[in-house]
Amino acid sequence: MERPMKKIALLILVVCVPAVNAQELKNISVHGHRGTRGTRPEDTLPAFAEALRAGVDVLEMDMAVTKDGVVVISHDPHITPERCLGADGNKLGQQVAISSLTLEEVKKYDCGSIPNPNFPQQVLVPGTKIPTLDEMFDMVKASTYPAAAKVEFNIETKIFPSEPQLSPSPAEFAKLVAGVVRKHGMEHRTIVQSFDVRTLREIKLIEPGILTSQLTYEELLDFVPSLKSSKTDIWSPCYKWTTADSIKAMHAAGIKVAPWTLNTPEEWTAAIKDGVDAIITDYPADLIDWLRAKKLR
Repeated sequence: MERPMKKIALLILVVCVPAVNAQELKNISVHGHRGTRGTRPEDTLPAFAEALRAGVDVLEMDMAVTKDGVVVISHDPHITPERCLGADGNKLGQQVAISSLTLEEVKKYDCGSIPNPNFPQQVLVPGTKIPTLDEMFDMVKASTYPAAAKVEFNIETKIFPSEPQLSPSPAEFAKLVAGVVRKHGMEHRTIVQSFDVRTLREIKLIEPGILTSQLTYEELLDFVPSLKSSKTDIWSPCYKWTTADSIKAMHAAGIKVAPWTLNTPEEWTAAIKDGVDAIITDYPADLIDWLRAKKLR
């Protein structure tokens, strides 16, 4: 009696979700982009806490390094007037390179009080400081949200070959990041991603247990040979530059695919039909709800 019932249940599932086929009935990992950029100030502890509350699988974030060698979480290698207020509470006159500031100086900025016009649903958290990678791990370990016990971390090295003054060398950057990850025992829950393959190669040399993810932007090339040569585990392209065939090629090579940044049901449907393994989104709570409604979670 059990087998026919299971077949009927699967048939009903497929019929009720016409845009999804059997191939797509796998767990789609939800990455909260910069925590949950759509609803909280990006790359902040409040954003990561809100993503955990929503039940996210992976916290996605970005890293810079201070003048005194501390890894902090920031998408931009600068403290910008668009995101942060000065220590006096006034608008900044110009951006300031994080690499030119000590951690003590970085902590003087308020990066939770300025609304992002692209994300009207953002709930501001005045007084929020730029967190360190250490503080983020500590927050997750202390969290009582169920997702915190197994959440993974997708952390990007912000490094620019044309502007070497904004970051440490690839080897030093990788060493600093790996040191923090090891300190918290998160080697097997961490992905290091980058547009710059040099840090990915260095991470593999230092700590092979950490997964690596190659970010790509506006190109559609045969990335399989280069990703295999650098022992990269994941391909993370701009979602507009993926095809079902390119994803199949990656899977055939044993490489997972996690495109960025998809924020609408139409984009999520297309990505799942093409066979992605994960979706990076500014609205992780909405994506989780959508997946559950489609019986895909």
